[in-house]
Amino acid sequence: MPDLTLTPGLRTAVRRVGLCLAIAAGLFVAAVIGTARSGDRSLWPPPVGSPATEVFVVSHGYHAGIVVPRRALAEQSGRRGLSALGYVATRFAGYDRVEIGWGDEGFYREVPTLKSLTVALALRALLRPGNPSVLHVVGIKDDPRAMFPNSDLVRIDLGEAGFERLADKLDATFTRGPDGVRPEELGPGLYGASLFFRANGAFHVLNVCNHWIAGLLDAAGVPTAPILATLPLGLLLDLEWRSNLVRLPPSRASTP
Repeated sequence: MPDLTLTPGLRTAVRRVGLCLAIAAGLFVAAVIGTARSGDRSLWPPPVGSPATEVFVVSHGYHAGIVVPRRALAEQSGRRGLSALGYVATRFAGYDRVEIGWGDEGFYREVPTLKSLTVALALRALLRPGNPSVLHVVGIKDDPRAMFPNSDLVRIDLGEAGFERLADKLDATFTRGPDGVRPEELGPGLYGASLFFRANGAFHVLNVCNHWIAGLLDAAGVPTAPILATLPLGLLLDLEWRSNLVRLPPSRASTP
């Protein structure tokens, strides 16, 4: 049998590697804790029995979006003058909900699926400064689970004040067109009845689609952790761990 005894030099190298990994893990945990947002208990969760608006965070594996009731957007627009949300509610008048995602324009429009992803596109989107962004809006009939049978979905009930703040932040993400009122359409989206819109904000490694969703939830009072939210899985795990939210069970049609 081969001699598996480590030489003194190799043992030292292994200890150093282990120490470096432990330090890196400790720094990561400290950064997550130090930057985590605790939420706003005056906004979320809403008191039992009070009116609530049902939203969903949906993860498609490499990208996440937020699903909101179309009527709630129309109501916010009519009552509070949020013109972009009113325009979206009108454009998707035949649908019960809309899924809205934010991201880098080139990456979002050129990578409809994970198979379309290239290293060059990913590096450019993450590392080049000043990348223009877009919003992707998709009409959903009735149940989001039926629309996204293979995606992870987390339901969040928002109180009136929390949803108002989320709506304000969402409306402000839409870039207005020449009239200064209507959002700027960029053409058909990636799947279903969908459209792209010009968006505010630059996309980069420290401001990805999941950070945008975390910002919406933070505005609504929901605890979030920006570092974990860099990846969709981290965003969902944080919602499960700290907010005691649960993922919807998979669609029966998608189970073997």
